[in-house]
Amino acid sequence: MQAKLTGPIMKKFSTAVLILAFAAAFGSPAASAAEAARPSRCAFLLNAPDKHVVVRGDTLWDISGQFLQHPWCWPQVWGMNREEIRNPHWIYPGQIVYFDRAAGRLRLGNAIEGASGGAGGVPTIHLSPQVRTDALPQEAIPAIPPNVIEPFLSQPLVIEDHELNDTPRIIATQENRVVLGKGDRAYVRGDLKGNTLFQVFRPATPLKDPVTHEVIGYEAAYLGTVRLERAATESDEADVFKVVSVKQEMGEGDRLLPMPPAPILNYVPHPPEQPVDARIVSIYGGVSQAGQNQIVSINRGRADGIDVGTVLELDRFGRFVTDSTDGDSSWFSHKKPVKLPDLRYGELFIFRVFNHISYGLVMQVTNPVNVGDVAKSPE
Repeated sequence: MQAKLTGPIMKKFSTAVLILAFAAAFGSPAASAAEAARPSRCAFLLNAPDKHVVVRGDTLWDISGQFLQHPWCWPQVWGMNREEIRNPHWIYPGQIVYFDRAAGRLRLGNAIEGASGGAGGVPTIHLSPQVRTDALPQEAIPAIPPNVIEPFLSQPLVIEDHELNDTPRIIATQENRVVLGKGDRAYVRGDLKGNTLFQVFRPATPLKDPVTHEVIGYEAAYLGTVRLERAATESDEADVFKVVSVKQEMGEGDRLLPMPPAPILNYVPHPPEQPVDARIVSIYGGVSQAGQNQIVSINRGRADGIDVGTVLELDRFGRFVTDSTDGDSSWFSHKKPVKLPDLRYGELFIFRVFNHISYGLVMQVTNPVNVGDVAKSPE
């Protein structure tokens, strides 16, 4: 049985697409029953409840985990296509998830008092059309908890070598201060391209592929935000910026990039469309190990078929050992090393993707995540 997820992230995780999924994805009852009966990693739990009332704080992950052995694989079980997954509807508190055991499917809706029961004693459900909007409605349950991953949606930033060289830069500070604080002024040169709000970065950490040991990108350290206070009026004059927020020390030589637009948080977990065999490149924050709800990077990205919402299996790479139990103990015997199998210990949810690097949120784990660990397509 799948271990129950814990921690605040699990109480607020993803909630998209239940309306389409519960209402129509299974097709005919006969096909649904056949699908449910077939051995699958997306099988229903034997002790799944008959229903669940959706409340604030619920997540799609939590709800699916009450019915399915693997909560993330609901798009496969519900038969949704990629377009439906990328353009989800939302689920709202007060709706009820019913498990129709006879048909082998789930249904979503509001129970109608006095309505006659359907197959298997499941009440008849009336579904109201829902309008999808890019901005998450106030009353809808968020797909990803903003307080957990929002800081990582625009930083850290993975750049190519020398990519920040032509960006605006801080050339001087207020009263020649070594470190700028909130409210201080910074003097900037460079093409602002009409932007007024910027994030400040400093190229810092080369990211090396654990397998090839080649540098595959650079992680620019996020320092804070600055806002244009007075634009230069002469070609040899500096722009004046005011520091809005500070996360790390910023000063002369640091680089500015325009503030990206607010992200849309309708992330939906799904397995990759093609096989993925990745390795953990780094653990954000410079620590040696990661646990649940921490951020890690992998050496695969957009060019490798990774997209936002991809779920990968975390495995400890099996080491090679010598079989000391081999009966041949003669001095000339050559014992061939034996590889131990990879050990599955958790799941990784990808939420930010670059060409060859992606950032993921560590989901439930039974062991710490180490650099070099395997992140691959779920089996």
